[in-house]
Amino acid sequence: MTRILLVRHGQASWGAADYDQLSSLGESQARTLGAALAGQGITPEVLLSGAMRRHRQTAVGACEGAGWELPVATDDGWNEFDHLQVLSRHPAPEGVDLTVDRRAFQRWFSDATLRWTAGEHDDYDESFAAFCERVSAAFERTIAALGSGGTAVVFTSGGPLSWAAAAALGSDPDLWLRLNQVTLNGGVTSFVVGSRGATLLAFNEHTHLSPADQTYR
Repeated sequence: MTRILLVRHGQASWGAADYDQLSSLGESQARTLGAALAGQGITPEVLLSGAMRRHRQTAVGACEGAGWELPVATDDGWNEFDHLQVLSRHPAPEGVDLTVDRRAFQRWFSDATLRWTAGEHDDYDESFAAFCERVSAAFERTIAALGSGGTAVVFTSGGPLSWAAAAALGSDPDLWLRLNQVTLNGGVTSFVVGSRGATLLAFNEHTHLSPADQTYR
């Protein structure tokens, strides 16, 4: 059986000058994840990571927690979309400290991503359609890397793994929006691949994380 596990990176440095860096909690989430996967008897034949620092750091932590010594290959097709550019194209709420008021930030983020997914504006370096094509191509490369069977663990972000799930369920942009809003740091989305293609088995599985360690950003 061919199995693909898509892992969202651990908590990054939300509100800091450099977001693309795991927090101390994010590092702990990665190690906990790896230990949980190893405890389930998962021994991957392929390890992949997006090219972002938070992806690579999560991969390192998970391998440490699991005791995996397999090298981690990089595929930038698993990179997150440019959320900073997407946010910049939609007016931010006034009179609110968005680094403190996370609900206000989430409303802004949701409105900005809705503008992007609608496809009615051409002021983005990567359109939503191009993003979806990029992620789908990365998914196909992952399948090809496994050959006739085995398990791949991919360290990526919420946007790409949510599109992989949405694509398996009919490629609905509105579904992608809803899924992307609830992805947890260190959550696992799993697929099996057979003659009919990829089937989604689980989305955002996170029972390995205690409630205190469950974060969205």
